Amino acid sequence: MKLFIVGGNSPTAKDLIEILRRHRISFQAPPDKYFAPEDGVAIAKMITDYGPTQLINLADFISGNHSSLRRAETTEERCYQINARLPVTLAEITNHLNIPVLHLSNSYVFDGTKKLSYNENDQTNPQGVYGLASLQGERAIRKHPAHIIIRSGWLFGKKKKGLIKSWIRVVKRDNGKVPVSRRRFSPTHTGHLAAAILAISKQIDCEANVWGTYHYSSLETKREYEFVEQVIKYAANHDERIYQLLDSLKIIERDVYAPEVLNSTLSSKKLFDTFGIKQKSWHSDLQEIIKLLYGGNSRDNGHDLNKTSTKIDTT
Repeated sequence: MKLFIVGGNSPTAKDLIEILRRHRISFQAPPDKYFAPEDGVAIAKMITDYGPTQLINLADFISGNHSSLRRAETTEERCYQINARLPVTLAEITNHLNIPVLHLSNSYVFDGTKKLSYNENDQTNPQGVYGLASLQGERAIRKHPAHIIIRSGWLFGKKKKGLIKSWIRVVKRDNGKVPVSRRRFSPTHTGHLAAAILAISKQIDCEANVWGTYHYSSLETKREYEFVEQVIKYAANHDERIYQLLDSLKIIERDVYAPEVLNSTLSSKKLFDTFGIKQKSWHSDLQEIIKLLYGGNSRDNGHDLNKTSTKIDTT
């Protein structure tokens, strides 16, 4: 198995590359600057010269920072370049070279109005530029018969922890107050997603006829305030100031406005039924990321984190 990775600078790609190196699996991940959608000839040459058995596209406009979801509304051209036009180029090249393609998409192709978790058969209805571009990218990839599309849950990880840092910073700055969105989502560790991608790639390498669209998220969906509460509890193990604020923690829920969606939770049943890939809990990984934020020195200070009586302000 030889993998050609596009979007090698993304947090998920970095976790995937770490796994590939550990398992001594051949791969190539050229820098993102070499993937201008209009330069298909150069991209095709890179792919042909390497001769991969699969191409994995992890390039994404908001891969590094969730705040880019709103920035896409004012930098539409760049978002469409990465999430819509690059997949067109990659699908054409891989189809011509008869190379299977695995493409990462997201839950923002849905409108968030469903009460339950979204499955692969639910109707798409993007509410913003990012979702619209992502849906166009999916449609391009589907023109290649040998394709896998994975829509992932809300991602966090060792290389994607900006929002977690922000919540902790705001709690300390504003004496226990932190605003959140009234959304429900599926927290997903980038390492879990990377492991699932590799497991799928191995089955593709064994010529399994599994083409189509799948969802993957880690176990346990949450309201954003619940996830933030968990973040603060874990941070209190390393931060005396956070611990002192636990009793006065006040999470303020705000209404959801497009391009954010009210419900972006995903069902991973089809993925499990097809590939046997089980979802994993994100709690230990969240604890590890928070530990890294505090310099990697875990300090059990003996505090009872069950003491917190969080106030949720829904006004």
